[in-house]
Amino acid sequence: MSNQDSNSSGGIWLLVLFGLVLMIIGLPLLYGGVQLIGLGGSWYYALAGAGIIISGFLFALRRRAGFWLYILIFLATIAWALWEAGLNFWPLVPRLVAPAVLAVIALLLAPLFPSSSGGKRGPFTLAGILMFGLVATAAYAFQPHGVIRDTVAASQAPAPAVATASSTDWRHYGRTAAGTRYAPIGQINKNNVKDLKVAWTFRTGDVPAKGAEDQNTPLQIGDTVYTCSSTNIVNALNAETGEPRWKFDPKASAPLWQRCRGVSYYQPAADAAASGSPAACAGRIVMTTIDARLIEIDARTGQPCADFGQGGTVDLKQGMGEVKAGFYFQTSAPTVMRDLIMVGGWVWDNVETGEPSGAIRAFNARTGELVWAWDLGNPAITKLPPEGQSYTRGTPNVWSTPSYDDALGLVYLPTGNATPDFFGAERSKAAEDYTASVVALDIATGRERWKFQTVHHDLWDYDLPSQPALYDVPDGKGGKVPALIQVTKRGQIFMLDRRDGKPIAEVQEKPVPQHGGAKEDFLSPTQPYSVGMPSIGDQPFTEASMWGATPFDQLYCRIGFKRLRYEGEFTPPGLTRSLQFPGYYGGMNWGGASIDEANGILIVNDIRMPQFVELLPRAVADNYGPSAAHDGLGTQLGTPYGALKNGFMSPLGVPCHQPPYGTISAIDLNTRKLVWQIPAGTLQDTGPLGTKTGLQIPIGMPSLGGPVTTAGGLVFYAGTQDYYLRAIDVATGEELWKGRLPVGAQATPMTYASPESGRQFVIVSAGGARQSPDRGDYIIAYALPKAP
Repeated sequence: MSNQDSNSSGGIWLLVLFGLVLMIIGLPLLYGGVQLIGLGGSWYYALAGAGIIISGFLFALRRRAGFWLYILIFLATIAWALWEAGLNFWPLVPRLVAPAVLAVIALLLAPLFPSSSGGKRGPFTLAGILMFGLVATAAYAFQPHGVIRDTVAASQAPAPAVATASSTDWRHYGRTAAGTRYAPIGQINKNNVKDLKVAWTFRTGDVPAKGAEDQNTPLQIGDTVYTCSSTNIVNALNAETGEPRWKFDPKASAPLWQRCRGVSYYQPAADAAASGSPAACAGRIVMTTIDARLIEIDARTGQPCADFGQGGTVDLKQGMGEVKAGFYFQTSAPTVMRDLIMVGGWVWDNVETGEPSGAIRAFNARTGELVWAWDLGNPAITKLPPEGQSYTRGTPNVWSTPSYDDALGLVYLPTGNATPDFFGAERSKAAEDYTASVVALDIATGRERWKFQTVHHDLWDYDLPSQPALYDVPDGKGGKVPALIQVTKRGQIFMLDRRDGKPIAEVQEKPVPQHGGAKEDFLSPTQPYSVGMPSIGDQPFTEASMWGATPFDQLYCRIGFKRLRYEGEFTPPGLTRSLQFPGYYGGMNWGGASIDEANGILIVNDIRMPQFVELLPRAVADNYGPSAAHDGLGTQLGTPYGALKNGFMSPLGVPCHQPPYGTISAIDLNTRKLVWQIPAGTLQDTGPLGTKTGLQIPIGMPSLGGPVTTAGGLVFYAGTQDYYLRAIDVATGEELWKGRLPVGAQATPMTYASPESGRQFVIVSAGGARQSPDRGDYIIAYALPKAP
């Protein structure tokens, strides 16, 4: 290029413009970088920002030194990025992509400098190489990263080609009372799942709105599927065709948190006189409502069972004392065991002390009569409280789904926290002893047999959200031990002997942080860790763990991290804002786990969303608005503090730590080792700022709902933030198939063999992904094409 070309007005203005762009980029990096240094953080951003400003100034003056300075900064950035992040893909993206784009532009502009004697070939060649790298990086983003496979070999038993329909009814929320969500059906398998198609679709007419969510796992009994909507509307459908048979609307309402995760089924012993027509309520759908009612309806007709309670209904507020609107109701399916129906309840977290009791009650499944009650605050109350009294208020509740072992005569309760969650000085001894625990009760009497606590003096909302899974594991001597596997929000997985609650996999008490909490409260010096099992998604954070789609939001998150008080897991909430990870969404949440019973493989999905928590003095908290069910301000009335809490997010609405934000993992229960782990879902339907990117980039998104395993060697899962039902190889974690849904799903799928045709169906409720505005009312069934 001649001097005349390089001094053309166009070339001059390109150099000046690029110089201005560099200075504009450098200023926030310098400003934020200085703040980060002041907080004890990395010097990189301040040094890079200062260098980029100088480089931009020199570019604007058309001095070649600006080019060389930027190239030096870029090379130093590469070295720094590799030192901090290694060769991990997602951590490298915000550190290198934007600087590489600027380097390409700088190289393309290099020949425009006055007295440029090197020609275009060298800079353009280097620019081409960098551009190729950027394109390759963009393509590589569409591959899953952070995948773990083959850490141990998973044994695989041969799967049956098909099972009889009578053995495959989905009669409980977790298919069986054991809650393993394993279906012994192998018609759909690894070889043919690619041919899965929509068999039928049903619209409930009840689209979730105003905070409602569709999280329903249907039941299937014989030739009928039973679903419930977020407002407890039950539909009975033909299991083969999806055609509606009846609909029951209990006219239930609640001011918030409308959900129905499932209904239950009860079949009384046959006592009707033999006749040509079935007896009324020979089979019964058992349901609870979001306004605290227990209802039985005829499984054949959808009509209330008149001999149950008062015209088919029992008022669950009886004995609870004052129940304000929205403060107590049921979201999980009732537990039907023997001739009993057992219920717990959901309470509005963090509003006040003395909320409705966490008492557990069992009712006669025929009549609705109260058979027993377990009030952990007053074990002397075994049925209704004395006149004028109530069950003990403010005790830990059971809002999730219990499991039971009929042979042992035990039902297993995953308990919650004594609200409010983030301040516990006023809790009773009973509340302290039973928070975040697995409690075994005698099915017949409701008396406690054993308990095991997973968190001591819980100040983090680490209640047990998941149904315990019951499975017999090897004892190392050629026999089996009846085990209970409890997954937790902490990512810890506890394996207990379900006969006595003693750990099968080793549990250790480890010291935890002891500083920074409220002066009126106390902290447990240790917490239990299940060291004999893998933990999921609980790696501690460092500044280098902070992430952003660009260097700017990564810097924002680094500054935010350094401003937060963080000592690792169990950093106590206090008057200075603290970081909580795992967060109060999990880890694992209400979707629970599935166990491939043929091979002893545990499948779990998790959420990796850190939150910040800050205790606000009462005078400050009282000036905020009404409390929220989870995020926002929890007023915690009756304590000295409110609790301000929310996600630790970048300005783009992306979690401030590096991906993944959710995974699906497999653990071999025979070896107690991680077999594989994959990111859960893509950015296609929920991206930064809530945008629909349309990009199937498998970054791993927060996951809700739970997995299902089958004898076909498959895992079915739908609770990602993109709109798919997926089939995954249970042995390897390889995605074998995915079916597009009209909206996202939060519910756990289920599967059965139709008694009419023998075909295996996989059903999922799709009402909308949690972070998506797209809502729906779909029940979708998939099956293989009919044989010709």
